[in-house]
Amino acid sequence: MPKTKKKASGNGSKRSFIFLLLMLIILGLGGISGYMYYQLHKIKSQDQKKQNITSPTEKNIASQSPIYIELDTFTVSLKPVENDSDRVLYVGLTLRLKDEKSKALIAKFLPEIRSRLLLLFSQQTGAELATDNGKLELIKKIKDVVSLPLAEQQSAKVEDVLFNAFILR
Repeated sequence: MPKTKKKASGNGSKRSFIFLLLMLIILGLGGISGYMYYQLHKIKSQDQKKQNITSPTEKNIASQSPIYIELDTFTVSLKPVENDSDRVLYVGLTLRLKDEKSKALIAKFLPEIRSRLLLLFSQQTGAELATDNGKLELIKKIKDVVSLPLAEQQSAKVEDVLFNAFILR
């Protein structure tokens, strides 16, 4: 009988070793899966933060779509110079405005604004407008003229002036 008890106790130590090994493997797999879950959660939260950061700017871009108002073309005789006596400017303009209030204001006072622009154009010379710097200066002057106060100290806010046509003869 003592031999059978030895065999039984020998098998028990093998079983306990296998049981211990399986428990270590299960604990290791649990630890790895917990670590993977933590890393995935961390990546998702970083993506969420990036979306929250970019979303307001995308919404601002969409809500701040450009506001344009196209003006009829102008045909103006330019200021005569000694050598050039008969120069004509044909120019088409589009104004990019800051807000809808400016667009409504320009639409309401369009004859006054067109008159101001005609006076501005007639004061220019062909030599000034023939250069790129002259055109850029004209854009600044147009912004200033359109932004002058209208009725009740209201003024339009012009962000940019775009040329649709520009013919200098």
